[in-house]
Amino acid sequence: MASRIRIAIDCMGGDFGLRVSIPAAVTSLSQFSDIELTLVGEQSAIESALPDTDRNRLTIVHAPDVVTMSDKPSHALRKKSQSSMRMAIDLLKDKQVDAVVSAGNTGALMAMGSYVLKTLPGIDRPAICSAVPSVKGHSYLLDLGANVDSSASHLHQFAVMGSALACAVDGIESPRVALLNIGEEATKGNEQVKLADALIRANQQLNYIGFIEGDGLFAASADVIVADGFVGNVALKACEGTAAYISGILNESFKANWLSRMAGFFALPVLKRIYQKLDPEQYNGASFLGLQGVVVKSHGSSNVKGFVHAIEQARLEVASNMLDMIDQQLTTLSE
Repeated sequence: MASRIRIAIDCMGGDFGLRVSIPAAVTSLSQFSDIELTLVGEQSAIESALPDTDRNRLTIVHAPDVVTMSDKPSHALRKKSQSSMRMAIDLLKDKQVDAVVSAGNTGALMAMGSYVLKTLPGIDRPAICSAVPSVKGHSYLLDLGANVDSSASHLHQFAVMGSALACAVDGIESPRVALLNIGEEATKGNEQVKLADALIRANQQLNYIGFIEGDGLFAASADVIVADGFVGNVALKACEGTAAYISGILNESFKANWLSRMAGFFALPVLKRIYQKLDPEQYNGASFLGLQGVVVKSHGSSNVKGFVHAIEQARLEVASNMLDMIDQQLTTLSE
């Protein structure tokens, strides 16, 4: 039998902690027969939250401390070495697990991951990458906030890592890579983006298609969309806000009166497809690319369904040998 994929779960992180992480862990074990989970957190609390279920693929590691959502990354790094987040990352460093999933403090997770795991050779800064919906499935957008002032060289590295992720996880032989910009013309954009355009264009390992504007994020014209962390985060939050706004308007409109409610009843199958497409939980699970280990960040307010998606993302990245693929592309680039 092939070896199982071992994933450590920071059970205490996020807005809901054990109320989400434990049901998500149990659900994931039932859905994916090839995983083993290590639940990291306050042992007695985890034991109490676990249902009476088969624990054959479950291990509990006691962690007496918790990184809160309000902790500064520097404080968490210095003072919380016994937290569930840090101990999960230590397990990955020691190769006792193959991946880590946490819904905890993003800054602290990035700081701890960078300090403990270090970055891959050839990577200056890790990037946060997540799938965003498109008319034909999804695209990957990075960076989403790890670096709010990226150089052209950093953007080039993000392009390499994003391309490797799409190739490994989605099986796309030659992912189309684009740079997010204020226009598609070569004359548009700041100096940083123009320099990055030249660097990425010169990389023959990448299928670079040039600039893409914000209104093309969902058009499926690119598989990987690269941006500075400041720009990428603003773009993602704007997308999430727009999706929530549209869902709210639809709900309000179909509840306005009895005639609207009747129309809503007949439109229910279409509405369900719309809501499913806009549901951010199905795209939950942001990858911390560039670290020497698979680390996936679940949204802090994610529900059980979303956390399961984050665990699945970690599973896919390990199963597809994503880190090796990134390393191979970086090695080719340096030759």
